[in-house]
Amino acid sequence: MKVRIEIDTQTFVRFWLVVIGFALAGVLLWNARTALIIIGVAFFLALALNNPVARIARLLPGKSRVGGTALAFTAVVAVLGIFGFLVVPPIIEQSVKFAETIPELVNNAQQRSGGLNSFVERYNLEPQIDSAVASVQENASRWATSLGRNVVSGISSVASFFAALLLVLVLTFLMLVEGPMWIKRLWGIYRDHDKMEYHKRLAERMYTVVTAYISGQLTVSAIGAFAAGTVVFILSFFTEVPANMAMPIIALTFILSLVPMFGATIAGVLAALLLGLNDVTAAIIYVVYFVVYQQVENNFISPTIQSKSIDLTALVVLVAATIGLYMFGIAGGIIAIPIAGCIKVLLEDYLDRAKVSRKKSRNPVAKLAKKVKESA
Repeated sequence: MKVRIEIDTQTFVRFWLVVIGFALAGVLLWNARTALIIIGVAFFLALALNNPVARIARLLPGKSRVGGTALAFTAVVAVLGIFGFLVVPPIIEQSVKFAETIPELVNNAQQRSGGLNSFVERYNLEPQIDSAVASVQENASRWATSLGRNVVSGISSVASFFAALLLVLVLTFLMLVEGPMWIKRLWGIYRDHDKMEYHKRLAERMYTVVTAYISGQLTVSAIGAFAAGTVVFILSFFTEVPANMAMPIIALTFILSLVPMFGATIAGVLAALLLGLNDVTAAIIYVVYFVVYQQVENNFISPTIQSKSIDLTALVVLVAATIGLYMFGIAGGIIAIPIAGCIKVLLEDYLDRAKVSRKKSRNPVAKLAKKVKESA
């Protein structure tokens, strides 16, 4: 038996217009992903600073929101400036030190290459070696051009980073100043008071989840960074690690520890490598400390501070962090968990309403009341 389905031209055209519209929207969102990341980071930073700004504003004589935001931002910029002043010089010093050790490494390699030279002479490999050297010389100009292009690209990337950072700070400032006004306008759109109150409660639940996670994660990262810096500072007394290496380790640990699940591990590996450039013994001691501290953090510090602010399983956290990292980089990995927490709140609310609706549909009295209400 054959079934023939007829679709009128108008429905067919609407269907494909919807498909094309979704495709174009996806392309536009993908092309605007950098701008969306900047806006998202500014939004989450505004959420994190909202409570301190509100407290500062209440303490000011005129309870000025602008004044509270300005004071909070002054403090944040001052902390960033001091941090940069303490972090950048050691990084430059370590880079120069590593560059100075390269000739020594080359000399050591040449001194140990006697056996290699005898091997080449024994098996008559001089023509192949000469050909390889000639090829390297021919491509030297191309490598130099590529190196120059990479240097320019690196400078451009640094400039883009600082421009994005400035844009994030400006957007965060404006969000903090204008946020209450826009929220008031949003709630003013509603005509149904009960629906407005319901959506307010839902938004407050999501806001609580996001702010609790952000403040908790910042606290955990700060404790881990301070502990790492303290260990490096102590190591500087009896190893060859300079004392000013503590600040770069603190910055590295704090930033990467904000990425859930494996950010702290990456920070520990990079810190050990930096210490290994100065003293291998210090790097080994730091690795031992890091393994012990991770057990303390995972089993005591993080559960105590977070106290189920997100209440997500490890699998959901890992999936969300992985998607965020691969789509939007480190910033995506940081904001992916609170977004997953908000989705959890919405899903739980939907399931609760569906459960109540099913109970009402099974109640004959409720059905009768509904019919009477509809007929009236």
